[in-house]
Amino acid sequence: MQRLYDFLRRHPTGVDSFWAVILLGISGMSLVAQTNAEQQEPRLVALPVLLTLCLVVALRRRAPEKMLLLAAFTGVVQLILGVETNVANFAMLVIIYTAAADGPKWASRFALVGGLCAAPLAQLRWPENNASTFGQIFFTGFLIVPFALAWVLGDSIRTRRAYLAQLEERADRLEKEREAQSKVAVAAERARIARELHDVVAHNVSVMVVQADGAAYVLDAAPDQAKQALETISGTGRQALAEMRRLLGVLRTGEHQESGEYVPQPDVEQLDELIEQVRTAGLPVDFKVEGTPRPLPSGVELTAYRIVQEALTNTRKHGGENAGASVRLVYFDDGLGLLVEDDGKGAPHELYEDGGADGSGHGLIGMRERVGMVGGTLDAGPRPGGGFRISALLPLKPAH
Repeated sequence: MQRLYDFLRRHPTGVDSFWAVILLGISGMSLVAQTNAEQQEPRLVALPVLLTLCLVVALRRRAPEKMLLLAAFTGVVQLILGVETNVANFAMLVIIYTAAADGPKWASRFALVGGLCAAPLAQLRWPENNASTFGQIFFTGFLIVPFALAWVLGDSIRTRRAYLAQLEERADRLEKEREAQSKVAVAAERARIARELHDVVAHNVSVMVVQADGAAYVLDAAPDQAKQALETISGTGRQALAEMRRLLGVLRTGEHQESGEYVPQPDVEQLDELIEQVRTAGLPVDFKVEGTPRPLPSGVELTAYRIVQEALTNTRKHGGENAGASVRLVYFDDGLGLLVEDDGKGAPHELYEDGGADGSGHGLIGMRERVGMVGGTLDAGPRPGGGFRISALLPLKPAH
């Protein structure tokens, strides 16, 4: 049955042609029976009218506007030549429905007006001799009803199709919006993971490289210092692996796991450990906290930690020998201030110009993105007296 239904939907003109042949047969037999009963010769002029009306049914969906005009013209010919109504005139109801359902607005209106006028014109052309005036009016109104119902049914079908098309369009639009939002969310998550990976890898690998170079330099002269450097490398490597596992856990589950082998995200309280690690790596750092420490939003704490981590990593990479750094953490009433300075030779101009794209890393770009995500501001550039300075202000939004 489904195959038959699909076949009929794919061949609407064939279906209409089938019904046109049925209508032709019924109306032809009716015409022959009427002629024999009246003992008259077949009126040949009625045959073209009958054929034309059947043609209207056959091609109603292929060319609804043309068939509507052809049906109207045929009706006028019937009135002029006196060809009485026949079963074939059912085609006028069909074309009125088709014009209301599928035709343009002018065709729908023309079909409505024509349908309402058809019955009164037929009554004027072929009045009921034995009926009173009231009876003729009542009968005319009764004949108008099928034409009006055909138009109302077609217009309802048009409205329903438009409503369904609107629902489908809205569903498609919502689906596209969901896909776009999903892509944006995926891109944002990838960017966040990329920043995390950059911060973890850049900092910890930098510490490990510095310690490895130092251990190789003093391996023979001071084996105890070399052993301490190797222990630092081992601890730093384990810390890097732990943070990498945390990031991989986020990728696998979409949530931060704080149990098992995963560790929580770093926060401001872990800055002491970070700075101590940097000092062990050979970079002297002066760390001070001003204001009253208090709990901060997790996003602000992670941003502050990563800014200090990236700034000190850049100092080790670009500050040169004998460079020192200072870190200031200031608690304001409505924000958290960060100031990281060093007295080294400063970073290359490419590192902080044009957003911080230096061709080999995106540290400052990541800083700006992190600060922007929490609604803060970041200023990075060389100090007037030499060295490099990074200052940031992170607003503290009230928790809801």
